[in-house]
Amino acid sequence: MTIKRFWVIAFRDLIRNKRRTFLTLLAVTMGMMVLIMMSGFIAGVIADGLRENIRLNTGHIQLRDDTYEIEKLSLLSRDLLDDIEALTAQAEALSEVQSAAPVLWTSGVLSTVRESTGLQVTGIVPDDDFHAPVRDGMIAGEYLAADDRGQILLGERLANDMGITVGERVSLTMGNADGQVNEDIFTVAGLFNTGILSYDQNTVIMPLAQAQAFTNSGNRASSIIVMLNDREDTAKVAAALQGAGREVLTWENLNVLLLTLMDQAGVIYYILYLIVILVVAVLIANTLLMSVFERTRELGILASLGMKGRQLMLMVLFEAIILALMGVAIGLVLGAGFVTYMSGVGIQFSAEAMGSMQGVALGSRLYPAFAPGEAVTLSILMFTIVSLVSLYPAWYAARLEPVKALHAL
Repeated sequence: MTIKRFWVIAFRDLIRNKRRTFLTLLAVTMGMMVLIMMSGFIAGVIADGLRENIRLNTGHIQLRDDTYEIEKLSLLSRDLLDDIEALTAQAEALSEVQSAAPVLWTSGVLSTVRESTGLQVTGIVPDDDFHAPVRDGMIAGEYLAADDRGQILLGERLANDMGITVGERVSLTMGNADGQVNEDIFTVAGLFNTGILSYDQNTVIMPLAQAQAFTNSGNRASSIIVMLNDREDTAKVAAALQGAGREVLTWENLNVLLLTLMDQAGVIYYILYLIVILVVAVLIANTLLMSVFERTRELGILASLGMKGRQLMLMVLFEAIILALMGVAIGLVLGAGFVTYMSGVGIQFSAEAMGSMQGVALGSRLYPAFAPGEAVTLSILMFTIVSLVSLYPAWYAARLEPVKALHAL
């Protein structure tokens, strides 16, 4: 009997019981859709997390003094960068660089007559493109100018939590480069909403010159943040910016926590992938086994007519292969279509849910991303495991004894 004939017989046997075949095919299709959607969600979280962290927190590259420790937010002169104009100009002269600007970070306490809260104070060059998320996210008041004095910006969530409005005067307490504590009154010039809860809830922004003056830091900065036109040029630009007395950190160095979390999550999701695949595979194996039981007499007749055990085995196995191929193909197309659609629309989550991951900037709207390589891997995995578990029903059919099978009810 030719291979083509086996395919014909297998297909004929499947359409004889349309209801069972449809339900089994539906299970494979839905399982494959779930896998593709899970894969797309994970790829979207990774892409969004990296993009948001880079555009809002780390940039693609940072230049720091080699003694600076980000955890301490030190203002000591030995820990800060000197000659920041020359370093910024050096970075901006590279064709791969989109923007470069110094920032000054420190911790502080924001107080009103009602309450106080600790947060991070960031001194920025307002016109630099790195701060476009803040500039574009202004929802009330006015953005800062480089020469503003006594003006600060607050995240909308921070302002709402503390009952602060635009134009209100608040107290800000910070340490300075001399180890002393300074306190002054500032006017809230505006409120911003970047969509990243952890940032909007814990950040005060002021012009760099004002931050330097208030902390007695002179013309120094904590870091120079560099944004590139293409992330693939990171290593090349980092090598060009190396120099004595300073540390050059790339986005990989600056997003270790995020990348570690994503690696760990990837392992968990692959376990979930396997669970989904095994559930579908067991369902198909059960369906095929029930089909063999129902057709015991028929299989006995075929065996008595000379069909060998391996031929019976191939006939049942081909049924499983047809179901697996059709289910995987349909599920892949539907899943890819859904993920592609959602990649443009996005999935809305509450700000609280997305802001709960400390050290990871995630917006309240995530955009799944279809990953072709991952989809191919999952398709092959689904097809392979489903085919393998179908070997038992096929083996059972091959071992039927014709005499006993002919007397089966």
